[in-house]
Amino acid sequence: MDVRFDLDPSVAPGLRDGICALWADVSNAGGAVGFLPPVSPAEIRPDLLTHLTAMAEGRTRLVVGRDADGRVLATAFLTFNGHRLMTHWVWVYTVMVHPSLQGRGTGRRLMAAVAGAARTFEGVSALRLTCRGGTGVHRFYESCGYREVGRVPGAIKLADDDFRDDITMWRELD
Repeated sequence: MDVRFDLDPSVAPGLRDGICALWADVSNAGGAVGFLPPVSPAEIRPDLLTHLTAMAEGRTRLVVGRDADGRVLATAFLTFNGHRLMTHWVWVYTVMVHPSLQGRGTGRRLMAAVAGAARTFEGVSALRLTCRGGTGVHRFYESCGYREVGRVPGAIKLADDDFRDDITMWRELD
């Protein structure tokens, strides 16, 4: 399936609803994007509104992947670091690819679009993200040019007896 990636699309109701639906689909398929299944788009909407508010304030940018019909199939939010000594890098949050497209190269193309977008931001030379241990996703990010630079053991609690590491990944932009 052909997925087109855009930076900072117009935020209309269809885009908002599409991101909520994607976020629910990814979460309910076991994706590590801040929720545990089962979750509904209505439960996700407040977190999305936080991202959209940051976009409206100029603190966050959005890379979105859509098919020819405009269906949202991938996202990543890029948030500028507000600390004056760390403005040379941006956070990458809520990286998602629809479960039906995982393993088909869409995630790799999304991460290339993220890096391409970040290269256009004045003074930005690196990307930073975190991911949940125990999923193997850190290997995917490594294959996209990131390296592990930190790990907090047991920082993520999924259940009373299920704690996961919080892994910090870093990528210098070429």
